[in-house]
Amino acid sequence: MSATETHDPNRRDFLYIATGMAGVVGAAAAAWPFIDQMRPDASTLALASVEVDVSSLQPGSSLIVKWRGKPVVVRYRTEKEMKDGEAVKLEDLKDPMARNANLPSDAPATDANRAATGKEAWLVMVQVCTHLGCIPLGQEGEYGGWFCPCHGSVYDTAGRIRHGPAPENMPVPTFQFISDTKIRVG
Repeated sequence: MSATETHDPNRRDFLYIATGMAGVVGAAAAAWPFIDQMRPDASTLALASVEVDVSSLQPGSSLIVKWRGKPVVVRYRTEKEMKDGEAVKLEDLKDPMARNANLPSDAPATDANRAATGKEAWLVMVQVCTHLGCIPLGQEGEYGGWFCPCHGSVYDTAGRIRHGPAPENMPVPTFQFISDTKIRVG
C-alpha cells in the first residue's frame, strides 16, 4: 500500500464488531445449559400453591400442611388468643415488622397484620423458627403461641417473636380464602 492510497476504516471496525458479537453469542450458547439447570424442577413448581380445607377446624384448633417443603400452620384462633395478640404493644416486640407476604414489607407487626384480612381469627404462617430453622411446638410457651425447644425462642399467639435467639417473626406466606372453607397458600 502506498502513501497515496487510503484504506476504509469502516470495514475493519465492522469486522471487529462482528467477531466480538459472534463471541458473545457463542459464550451465551455455551452458558445456557448451566443457567437452565438452576430452574426449579416440575415437582417443586407443582407445590407452588396448595389448597387447604379448613371446614373441620373449630376455634382453638389448627392443622399443618406442607407447602414448598415447609410446614405451614393454619390456626383458627380463639377470642382469648386474638385479644392477647391485640393487647401487645409494638414497642414490646423484638421484631416490629409483620413479615406478611400479603402486605407491604414495612407493615407493622400488629395482630391484624399477622392474621387474615377480614377473617382475623385465622392465622396462616410458616411454622419454622427464624433462628436456625427448627420446628416450634404449638400452643406452648409463656405467651400461649409457639415455643422452640431447641434454643428457647418464644412466639406469641400471632407468631411474633417475644424473646429468645430468633431474630424475626415467623413469616406469613401469600394466601387467600377462595371460599368460606378453603384457603389457597402460595
